[in-house]
Amino acid sequence: MHEGCDHIFFVGFLGAGKSTLARNLGKLFCRPYVDTDQLVERALGMSVRDVFASRGEEGFRDEETKVLEGLASRKSLLVSCGGGVVERPENCELMHRMGVVVYLDGDLSDSLRQMRCPERRPDLGDASHARALFRHRRPLYQQTADITIDIRNRTFEQVASESGQLLWERGLL
Repeated sequence: MHEGCDHIFFVGFLGAGKSTLARNLGKLFCRPYVDTDQLVERALGMSVRDVFASRGEEGFRDEETKVLEGLASRKSLLVSCGGGVVERPENCELMHRMGVVVYLDGDLSDSLRQMRCPERRPDLGDASHARALFRHRRPLYQQTADITIDIRNRTFEQVASESGQLLWERGLL
């Protein structure tokens, strides 16, 4: 049992479908959902891209941590986390303290195919950088995850159905 919070945090690489899954499960199970990138944008009054440009990645990560800390006063959220949330160990600790972490595990090619606006992903870079970033983050996602859902070769509907069923069976939804 988590003290005061029972959030479900969705983590995974850029384009894994975290936001769509959190939003759809939220509607299906009548639970509120939030997106940490959107919360950062709202708090700072600028886009993620602009935050990276003006404050750098470190400035963005500082605000991301503050956003996570702010979720401690809320209950039963489905939280879509930015792809780099696992870069800071304190973020991983915060998520575990407040709930359960679900990793959407896929291949880089799946993520790149799903991304609607790659130009809005300031930490993605070119193809070579994206591959290196994926290789760097994948073990961090794996270490942080309480639950891993394989999204390879699956439609969004299949992933949503499996996720909802698994989380429901474990008493999390």
